[in-house]
Amino acid sequence: MTQELLDTMPALRIGRPLVVAIDGPSGSGKSSVSKEVARRLRLAYLDTGAMYRALTWYCVTKGIDLDDSAAVEQASRDLVLELSTSPLEEYVRVDGIDVTDAIREPAISSAVSAVATTLGARTELIRRQRELIEKHHRRMVVEGRDITTVVAPGAEVRMLLTASEEARLRRRGIQLGGTQNAEQLAAQVTHRDAKDSAVVNFTKAASGVVTLDSSDLDFDQTVTAALVIVTKVLNRD
Repeated sequence: MTQELLDTMPALRIGRPLVVAIDGPSGSGKSSVSKEVARRLRLAYLDTGAMYRALTWYCVTKGIDLDDSAAVEQASRDLVLELSTSPLEEYVRVDGIDVTDAIREPAISSAVSAVATTLGARTELIRRQRELIEKHHRRMVVEGRDITTVVAPGAEVRMLLTASEEARLRRRGIQLGGTQNAEQLAAQVTHRDAKDSAVVNFTKAASGVVTLDSSDLDFDQTVTAALVIVTKVLNRD
């Protein structure tokens, strides 16, 4: 499958559902790869991690104790969130405030696990995620940590995008422009994964989920590999 072909791929399963569910640990390239896969396949795109980050920003801004699960759950219901579902643009707004950059700040990254492991808040955000999938007629690339098993277990294509710890730390460091030291990077990648794994398994592929290890692949190679998986899985049906 050549690069030229991938750039001009025809829309697949026109008029029929095509949900591509992609899970994986921090720094595996989920967001950038998923967004490009959505662009190539002309599908909507949902970054579920941005939803958890937006809720974390909201709680921190409101002074809500992140250890108070009832308060965090209520905040998840109160959250007024606007989120881009196009792979061609990116915005996250809370109460009309643009927080696209703010939710990527280290302070939010270090706090997001406390929110993501609050089961009541997860339930509410999962409800919203499923609602968005339906709103887009089940034609969407959805990425996160529990998409293949919880949010969209019936997705037409389910994939686990993973990479070695070394590769993930290196990529996150590049993504953050070299502004974080080794300890800060570890907190954002491996430490967060350890916390989040208490409520969801995103390190091992569930039955029927295809694993894509991108440790030795660059971005374009990873996108190509993901698209090959999509076409192979669909061709089996």
